[in-house]
Amino acid sequence: MQTDIDPRNLIGRKAFDRSGHRIGTVDEVYLDDATGVPEWAAIRTGLFSRDAFVPLEPSELVEGALRVPFDRSLIKEAPDFGVGRHLSPEQELQLYHHYGLDLAPPPALPDHDFGKLAGSGSGPDEP
Repeated sequence: MQTDIDPRNLIGRKAFDRSGHRIGTVDEVYLDDATGVPEWAAIRTGLFSRDAFVPLEPSELVEGALRVPFDRSLIKEAPDFGVGRHLSPEQELQLYHHYGLDLAPPPALPDHDFGKLAGSGSGPDEP
C-alpha cells in the first residue's frame, strides 16, 4: 500500500475485492504499534453491521477506493474482533493466517556465541 497516504483519509472510502465486487466502507484504520504505519482496515460489510479486518499491505488505493486483493467471501469470513479496540499480537497473527500471509521472519542475530554458559563444553574450541 502507498505509505504516503494519511490513514484518516481512508475512513469512509469504498472497498472492493479482487474481482471488483463491493465489500463495504472503510470504518477504521489500525496502525502498527512499532512503526505507526497503517496495517489493517476494518471494513463495514453491511452484513449485520459487521466489520471485517483486511490487511493494508497487499491492498492499494485505486481511483479513490480501497482495492483488496482477496475474494469477498474470504474477507467476510475473517475473524471478528470488534472495532474500536487494540488488536493484540495474537489477533493479528490469526488475521495473517486467515489471509494466508506470511509474517517476515525476525532479523537474524549476528553470528556470536550469545547464551552459552562458560565452561559448558559447548564452545567453539571445546568438544
